[in-house]
Amino acid sequence: MADRLQGKRIAIVATDGFEQSELFAPQKALKEAGATVEIIAPKSGQIQGMEHHEKGRLAAVDRTIDAAKAEDYAGLVLPGGVANPDALRLDERVVGFVRRFFDAQKPIAAICHGPWTLIEAQAVNGRTVTSWPSLKTDLENAGAHWVDREVVVDGSLVTSRKPDDLPAFCAKIVELFSQQATNAR
Repeated sequence: MADRLQGKRIAIVATDGFEQSELFAPQKALKEAGATVEIIAPKSGQIQGMEHHEKGRLAAVDRTIDAAKAEDYAGLVLPGGVANPDALRLDERVVGFVRRFFDAQKPIAAICHGPWTLIEAQAVNGRTVTSWPSLKTDLENAGAHWVDREVVVDGSLVTSRKPDDLPAFCAKIVELFSQQATNAR
């Protein structure tokens, strides 16, 4: 289990306002599976996590979005929180980065409000997804089929609803990333 993602680089794209459990739990699971995990953000330094509505832990940024190239990563994780994906979907650099993963059919995992960025990258049309319930109409308007399930896999896309779903989400991203990330480093 500890080497399922050995030699693979995984990107977690986030900014201030990320839901801390939705960044740190996938990061831990991916590292335990042997991946090198990098936090990518629009700015350098640190980004502010949230524990629901309260300030949480800070996360060190490994690389700015300007210095990151999608082709250097085997998979992508988009944590939620409300402020985080709302800011990311307005950043053309981030949207382009996400779109390159989608175009290359690399695995992408998004939880909670994370799919907002997928909508902006035009990566949900015709896909079955889940999310925090308030995104249902947004996702359906973008052409997705929304379902209320703990974790949903549609091709190279994995989505989940909320922090309570993290055990299933983390297990599924390790599984999918290890299956689909055979050539990317």
